[in-house]
Amino acid sequence: MDHRDVYLNFIHGQWKQGSSGQWDDNRNPAKPTELLGKATRSTQLDLDRAIQAAEEAQKEWARKPRPARGALLTKVAQILRGKTENFSKTITREMGKNLNEGRREVGKTINVLEFMAAEGRRPTGQVIPSEMPNTFLYTTRTPLGVVGVITPWNFPLCIPAWKIAPALLEGNTVVFKPSGLTPGSATLLVRAFEEAGIPPGVLNLIYGSGSVIGEGMVHNPKIRAISFTGSNEIGNALYAQAAKQLKRVQLEMGGKNPIIILSDADLDLAVEATVMGAFGSTGQRCTATSRILIEKSVKEAFTEKLLARTRQIKVGDGLADPTAMGPVVDEKQYHTVLEAIEMAKKGGARLLCGGEAIGSPPPGKGSETGYFIAPTIFDEVRSEMPLAREEVFGPVLAILEVSGFEEAIQIANEVKYGLSSSIYTRDVQKVLEYADQIETGMLHVNSPTVGGEAQAPFGGVKATGLGGREMGSTGPEFFCELKTIYVDYNTAVRQGNLY
Repeated sequence: MDHRDVYLNFIHGQWKQGSSGQWDDNRNPAKPTELLGKATRSTQLDLDRAIQAAEEAQKEWARKPRPARGALLTKVAQILRGKTENFSKTITREMGKNLNEGRREVGKTINVLEFMAAEGRRPTGQVIPSEMPNTFLYTTRTPLGVVGVITPWNFPLCIPAWKIAPALLEGNTVVFKPSGLTPGSATLLVRAFEEAGIPPGVLNLIYGSGSVIGEGMVHNPKIRAISFTGSNEIGNALYAQAAKQLKRVQLEMGGKNPIIILSDADLDLAVEATVMGAFGSTGQRCTATSRILIEKSVKEAFTEKLLARTRQIKVGDGLADPTAMGPVVDEKQYHTVLEAIEMAKKGGARLLCGGEAIGSPPPGKGSETGYFIAPTIFDEVRSEMPLAREEVFGPVLAILEVSGFEEAIQIANEVKYGLSSSIYTRDVQKVLEYADQIETGMLHVNSPTVGGEAQAPFGGVKATGLGGREMGSTGPEFFCELKTIYVDYNTAVRQGNLY
């Protein structure tokens, strides 16, 4: 990619400029002066055209056999596999995660597409015994129609894929609004679908602001459902508006994920998991480790090991160094993270390492300095502090001392979020109690809070989200309706026993 790249809407199988005539810059967060390209800015008119194209294509797409719809996903996966390095470098340039992390994202995207393709040949209903004679009773699925997909910048390839793939598999057509911070990744993904032979109108890509495109999706009655990943503020507003129309909504939002370290834990293993969870992808993952809940007896030894390991982290351009911790995604996020750090300092938390920006002069669009922030760890964090309760979405970690397992579970569950969690212990009883009591949709035992596999459900509870789990065999369920069908194959007229 270079500064000559332009990112256009993809509507009814054609690449088109938005009707506003305006463009939004796409810049490298590691080098803000580097202009990667420009994304077209759309209006309500463009959205209406995309929805109309999707509506016109939906019935024909739904008539395709389910295995044939799955076969298209296989083709897309094959295209991605052949272009892994280009996709990975694009993710790194526009989002900031290092090249190795970009490669892993592409790999997971391929896994998601292949798994959903295989779902095209699996059963979608059940045969149920009927109380009535000569009656064949069964269930099947039917598509919703046109669905909207709104995705964030932190996994600009994988999250769109794990929403678009099941939506298409179920026979829906899609209007896809990606983040304006990562238009290159979205364009590459849609081009892969185009190369695979997706019919015009089945998948439509549109760039623009959330206030125009997102709001437009919510209020257009032709959009039957919206799958959204992003902030709680936007997700809650979207849900409130959509509920008035009885529109189906799937939300995946914030997390404040704890790692619980008990006195019998393997501390070396726990340190590696904590560093990976807290500072991988610069902490910009909804499953990132943001709280350590640790028993007093091992806290000092663990903290010493944690600081030594954290100081080994290199910070820099993830394209130049595929193992470095990259920048946060843009200037707004940069200031958000630094403000959270300053608030923690003023609130009485003790800074152990990091806590400052890296580079001078301060970054900005006219500066060569990227949006780099040192890996940051605070100790003596109390459970009522914002740092212990609110999502930062950056490389900031809080240590909270606990008296034992019971207090750890209590503090872990106090926050409004419930996405992921982890426990490090050798005690099988504590493991099973943890599984029963923790209020998270995903939980890990002696493994990091981050990560998820294509064949397993992904999602959380409480303020983290609603609307059903993504990925796995449950992923397609959000995008379809269930039909119950009674077939009476008795030619005689039944006199009774009808319900």
